[in-house]
Amino acid sequence: MFNGQISRSAYRIIMLVLLAVLFLSVNMFSNVVFRSARIDLTESSLYTLSDGTREVAAAIEEPITLRFFYSEKLATDYGRIRTYAGHVRDLLEEIRTAAGGNIRLEVIEPEPFSEEEDLAMSLGLKGAPTQTGDVIYFGLVGTNSVDGLEAIPFFTDEREQYLEYDLARMIQNLSRPARPVLGIVTNLPLDTGTGGLMSAMRGESLPFMIYEELRNRFEIEFLEQQFQKVPSRVDVLMVAHPVPLDTPTLYAIDQFVMRGGHVLAFVDPHSEVSLTAGPNGEPVRGYTEQSDLGPLLESWGAHYDPSKVAGDRKLAQRVQTGLDARRQESDYVLWLAVPRENVDTDDLVTADVSRLNLGTAGYFTPVENATTVFSPLVTTSEESQLYDVEDVKKGPRPDDLIRNFVPSEERYVIAARLSGPVTSAFDGPPEEEPAARDGAAAPRRSQEKAGPHIAQSQEDANIIVFADSDIFDDRFWVRTESYLGERVAQPIADNAVFVLSAIDNLMGSNELISLRARAKSDRPFTVVEALRRSAERRFLAEQETLEKKIETAERNLTALQTDGASGGADGEEEATIKQFRRELLESRKALRDVQGDLRRDVERLGAQLRFFNIALVPLLLSVVAIVAAILRYRRRKARVEKGA
Repeated sequence: MFNGQISRSAYRIIMLVLLAVLFLSVNMFSNVVFRSARIDLTESSLYTLSDGTREVAAAIEEPITLRFFYSEKLATDYGRIRTYAGHVRDLLEEIRTAAGGNIRLEVIEPEPFSEEEDLAMSLGLKGAPTQTGDVIYFGLVGTNSVDGLEAIPFFTDEREQYLEYDLARMIQNLSRPARPVLGIVTNLPLDTGTGGLMSAMRGESLPFMIYEELRNRFEIEFLEQQFQKVPSRVDVLMVAHPVPLDTPTLYAIDQFVMRGGHVLAFVDPHSEVSLTAGPNGEPVRGYTEQSDLGPLLESWGAHYDPSKVAGDRKLAQRVQTGLDARRQESDYVLWLAVPRENVDTDDLVTADVSRLNLGTAGYFTPVENATTVFSPLVTTSEESQLYDVEDVKKGPRPDDLIRNFVPSEERYVIAARLSGPVTSAFDGPPEEEPAARDGAAAPRRSQEKAGPHIAQSQEDANIIVFADSDIFDDRFWVRTESYLGERVAQPIADNAVFVLSAIDNLMGSNELISLRARAKSDRPFTVVEALRRSAERRFLAEQETLEKKIETAERNLTALQTDGASGGADGEEEATIKQFRRELLESRKALRDVQGDLRRDVERLGAQLRFFNIALVPLLLSVVAIVAAILRYRRRKARVEKGA
């Protein structure tokens, strides 16, 4: 018996040792073989290498070197950086594998006062200082065989949702011999910010964040707003809220399309961004409130009415009002927050757009019997209404717009793709403009001539039109912060995603389309929003009725009290005064009740969610545990009874 007990003990010890060895072996094997393997169960596949990235990596023809600088030892006490660095390294290794040997990955740890730290600084990387005075480096530098260099100075948390896009864009820029050329015709201060040229001359310019993205991705060529031909080197022409274009310039754009050029056009019935005050408190000099492209849109297959603005009660943005001490925010139906349900998710341009923030947008309708296909990309909801632009300029109050709102039950198209053969909007080249009179300077034009007239497009056109220019305004879609001396963008909407995806698509490079906005910064509670909007509409209607009732009661009460003071009030008048006072008190109490009920439905829903999250799950687990215990007890009792 004693020997038997020793054998069992030894057996258990041996088994424990073997299990420990097996555990360590499996872990070591998995770390080597399955280092980058994982199961991605997230809704948007946030941690899965996309097909677009694989295509970018597979298309590399010349070797590319990626140097990942990471201060691993110094980052030991910073769990967020350590976790993020593991994600970056895994993604880089997956991209290296997809490149089939054309990417060389170097992981470098720049220790303090080392040659590696000097190298990181010389390549433009920025270190984050710690409390101990040390500097953590966490960046990436890419080089190619022709001395091209791309760098991510520091992987910030704010850009984590764009990590795969940033890496793929770096690789594609290094793999191209030259960046594609984007021609821009605009009257918006894209490159100087709202301060305009004067602020730029003082060194105070802050370019729009979308322009910064465009400049990083493409070679930008600004075209004067009066020219005779779009330069042949321009791959895509972006026309963004221009000044009224004269006939030769419109003809130059028309012929660019006839030659097979692609156009991204933004027009606006009322441009909020153009009216933004600069440092002197006034809009940028030479601003234009309204933009149009004359006969071009009609020839392309889209009708546009610059005198109308599309409002939407369902898609209204919340804005600060401060007009009512009880409510600091209101729905502003003229500024739209367009959700994913109102974009075409089947089109590559809008496939990854979850939200667009727009201001005073117009709309398009298809031209009858047009040769192009009119495909809506962004639309309003059925709870929309058209407003005259002159009424919009008067600055109506948000609450007044909601009270007087009459939905048209029609979806208006804010953005559309126009594809197919196009007929020129002109019968031939325009006549030479007459010389300027009274000594006025003649319009300055490019020297390049228009060339022979082309009546029919040489290939199917590919044009995207958008009836809003406020999509570029930083106020609508991004929050910016300063980090290590640089502006860092924290997107709250996908305005930049749309613009960049549209240009990428028109450039013919669709590989990066699927990489935008992998993680969404705004996940709205749609049920809560619907309850809030419904409660607020009911509040406004009841508030208006009660305020009128209170006003009438106060007026009648004042009149009776005045008459009673001058001539003496009899018993009937006294009773009437008391009745009006009761009505006044009851109406005021009802108004307070309405104001208190404004968030009742939302709070009730919140209480239900708290119950489900906090109480229900533990209760269910407790019930399961009790049932399991009862079943186990019964099985044990049955075995005992059977053995007896």
